[in-house]
Amino acid sequence: MAVKTYIAAITEAMDLALEKDENVLIFGEDVGKNGGVFRATDGLNQKYGDDRVFDTPLAESAIGGLAIGLTTQGFRPIMEIQFFGFVFEVMDAIVAQMARNRFRFHGTRQMPVVIRAPYGGGTHTPEMHADNLEGLMAQTPGLRVVMPSNPADAKGLMLSAIESNDPVVFLENLKLYRSLKGEVPEGYYTTPLDQAAIAKAGQDVSLITYGGLTPVCLKAAETLEKEGISVEVIDLRTVSPLDIEAIGKTVEKTGRVVVAQEAQRQAGVGSAVMAEISQRFIMSLKAPIGRVAAPDSVYPFGAAENDWLPQVDDVITAVRDVLTFE
Repeated sequence: MAVKTYIAAITEAMDLALEKDENVLIFGEDVGKNGGVFRATDGLNQKYGDDRVFDTPLAESAIGGLAIGLTTQGFRPIMEIQFFGFVFEVMDAIVAQMARNRFRFHGTRQMPVVIRAPYGGGTHTPEMHADNLEGLMAQTPGLRVVMPSNPADAKGLMLSAIESNDPVVFLENLKLYRSLKGEVPEGYYTTPLDQAAIAKAGQDVSLITYGGLTPVCLKAAETLEKEGISVEVIDLRTVSPLDIEAIGKTVEKTGRVVVAQEAQRQAGVGSAVMAEISQRFIMSLKAPIGRVAAPDSVYPFGAAENDWLPQVDDVITAVRDVLTFE
């Protein structure tokens, strides 16, 4: 297997999808000849032409409307929102239209749209560029929300998202784009949607996380392992719908749980995970559920974000607190 960056794996997935299916289209702001602001679509316009990979005006609402119209003509659009903080400009198209169409037409119409966008902190972006807004999407019935944490999953989940006949919000962690490398299988393959993964097996405590905080949790688990603490790390991968079965298995296995996310405490999907555990698996718990999240404030300016974002030490402290509860 080749070693690739997180963003290279995403680019490869889109390339393979364009090659396989002539109905796959990619469009958004600067995704054409420039290859996107982060070069996620680099080289695809040159390879497939202006009819398959093309630029749009600076108008997210128009991008969403175009995607909806194209599905009625048999296309499978991949629309890019340049930063997920700009999603408010296209909320009507995503939440009021894409998410409802299968219900609205009694299952006779499909909405095979991938809404891809970068999110997350750690790169000192300007205001409204790093917000973790997955919770807004996860609270919308009819949408899948996918947040890969490593290159192999990024490629496989992207291909699964493109194949899906339902709208998929595909969120790519900005910090991981070029800072994270990993082995990626060759060729066309899919990774199942709606299924969590055991990123690291363990016995003493479960760390349930997703997206950009998964590598942080894995580093915390490595440190704790040296102290003789066996940590199981569950990467949700799809945050809506949640993989309740996988969550239940790890809770029943360890009896001690920490839920960790990059988003603020009142945002993200951590609260939903904790609620499901409390309702379904409370008799398996040996301690209250621990929690790691950013503070309940607006996202800070770049100079302060490292103090604001959850760090490895925050995860370690939460794990120790759960383990020492009596």
